[in-house]
Amino acid sequence: MKVSQSEIWRRLRNRKVFFLIAGPCVIESEELCLETARRLSRLARRLGFAFVFKASYDKANRSSIRSFRGPGLEKGLKILARVRESVGAPVLTDVHSSEEAERAGRVADILQIPAFLCRQTDLIAAAARTGRILNVKKGQFLAPEDARHILEKARANGARRVILTERGAAFGYHNLVADMRAIPIMQALGAPVVFDATHSVQLPGAGGETSGGQRQFAPILARAAMAAGADGLFVETHPDPDRALSDGPNMIPLARMPALVKSCMRVQKAVYG
Repeated sequence: MKVSQSEIWRRLRNRKVFFLIAGPCVIESEELCLETARRLSRLARRLGFAFVFKASYDKANRSSIRSFRGPGLEKGLKILARVRESVGAPVLTDVHSSEEAERAGRVADILQIPAFLCRQTDLIAAAARTGRILNVKKGQFLAPEDARHILEKARANGARRVILTERGAAFGYHNLVADMRAIPIMQALGAPVVFDATHSVQLPGAGGETSGGQRQFAPILARAAMAAGADGLFVETHPDPDRALSDGPNMIPLARMPALVKSCMRVQKAVYG
């Protein structure tokens, strides 16, 4: 059963309902996306939380020209449409240009602006004009209070449903730090805030031609974010992260997702009742 935009937004704004955006970093194959989406959807029904499937058709900001980027816009959107139709889960994907936003908006329920592009005015405007929910990742270089400019750009172009995602801030070279103060600061701007637990433990460029990561710390930060009042959680997951084609070092193994979600749901319940 398809979930409407208004229902997705209602679930996100209901702090008594756990809200999860999860899936592999990039679309490696249709089979991977369907397997991951089905397992997470079953988990969502069993535990009673709201779920949005995420995967990118193109990772345009890879460290190396030799890094895997994904199947591209046309094939990737077909796979996401198949997930949406056959699994019934809402889908989220990144967009990197104004032209992509219009096409991706025909398929995806949520359009995501990558962190490196969060100040790109034309991209935010084009994504806003699609009428889809926007999820803008706050750049690693941006102070949380400065996210108000993102909201102003989106709202000036008609967007009324905008999510801000915290994903860590640059801390020297090849390292990020997650400042939990960013969650209430950005919420005070009038937007729900999702915490990206897996990109926050990324070690940008630390692998030479790829980024490193410390996935063992992602569950700790996820629980801390829920305790800080985050409206939802963003987690990249894969059946076998060590063999993933992108961001494997910081992704959570799919088999460990039930334990992670249960612990975060307990924290949310303790905070909000």
